[in-house]
Amino acid sequence: MSDPPAGLTIVWVLSREDDPGLGLLHPPPEGVTFVIGAEPEDFGEAEAPHVLLDCGGGPKRLAALLARAPKATWIHSRSAGLDGVLSPELVASPATLTNARGAFSASLAEFVVAALLFFVKDLRSLVELQASATWKPFDMRMLEGRTLGIVGYGDIGRASAARVRAMGMRVIAVRRRPELSAGDALVDEVLPLEKLSELMGRADDVLVAAPLTPQTRGLVGREAIARMKPDAVLVNVGRGPVVDEAALLTALEGGRIRGAALDVFDEEPLPPGHPFWGLPNVLLSPHCADHVPGWLDDAMRLFLDNLARFRRGDTLLNVVDKRLGY
Repeated sequence: MSDPPAGLTIVWVLSREDDPGLGLLHPPPEGVTFVIGAEPEDFGEAEAPHVLLDCGGGPKRLAALLARAPKATWIHSRSAGLDGVLSPELVASPATLTNARGAFSASLAEFVVAALLFFVKDLRSLVELQASATWKPFDMRMLEGRTLGIVGYGDIGRASAARVRAMGMRVIAVRRRPELSAGDALVDEVLPLEKLSELMGRADDVLVAAPLTPQTRGLVGREAIARMKPDAVLVNVGRGPVVDEAALLTALEGGRIRGAALDVFDEEPLPPGHPFWGLPNVLLSPHCADHVPGWLDDAMRLFLDNLARFRRGDTLLNVVDKRLGY
C-alpha cells in the first residue's frame, strides 16, 4: 500500500447517524477525523478523505462517494460479504479494499450447530408436543458420526468445523483453492469446486458458507441438491443466491431431503407469501444469526485496528481481491 498520510487522517463514514455500531468512533483516535453521512451529498465540502468506511451504504452510494474522494487509498467494508459493496467503479479503483472477515464467524458457527441439532433432535416436535400437553416419546439421533460437507471453507466454514468436530462429526469441504487448507486438522478432506457433486453425495449434512460472486451464484443448483442424501439437512449462512432457491424448495416440498436451515434468501425480507414460511422442515432466521451482543462492536474494533495500521504504514488485515469478490 502507499505511504501513510502525514498529519491528520480524514475518514469518511458512509452510514446512518443512528447506526449502533458508530459508538466506538467517539472519541476518534488522536490524529483522526471522522465525517459521517448517509448519502454522498451529506459530505458537502468536507475535506477530501484518505479513507472510506462503508457501513452498509450499498454499491451505488459507495461508488458515488468514491468519485468524491480522489485521495482515498483505502476502503474498508464493515461487512464480511462484498456483494453489497462492490461496483465496477470500486473494482477499477486503485484503492486497497478490506473487509470484516472473521468478525462474525463465531456467532454464525454457533447458529450452524444449533440448526443441525434442531433437526437431529427434532426440536420442532418437542415444542409441538409440549404445546399440546402430549406425552409421546420418539427416537432422536446424534450428530456424532455424521459428516458435514462445507461449501466454501473460509473463516465461517472453519469456525463451524471446529465446533462440529468437537461433537464427533467428520468434515469434508470444497473450496476454490484446496491447497490453502493443507495441514488443517479441522477438516478431513478438502476438494476443489469441480467436485461439488461428490461432496453433496457424501455428506450427511451440508453447510453453505460461500461468498456471493458471479462464479458462486447458483453454485448449489438442482443437480447438486439432487445428490444430497434423503436424511440430509442444508444450512445456508453465506448468501441466499448461492443456492438455487427454486430447486431447494422443490426438494423440501417433496420430502427429497430432511430439511433446511436458512439465514439468507434470494429476496430479503422474505416475502409474506413465500412457501418457506409454511414448510415444517424449514428453520428460518431473518438474516440475524450473527446478531449477538457486541456484534457490530467487534467489526468496528477490527476497522480501528486496521486504521492504526494504516496510519503507521503497516500491512492491513483482511485485504480482499476486488476482482474475485472475496
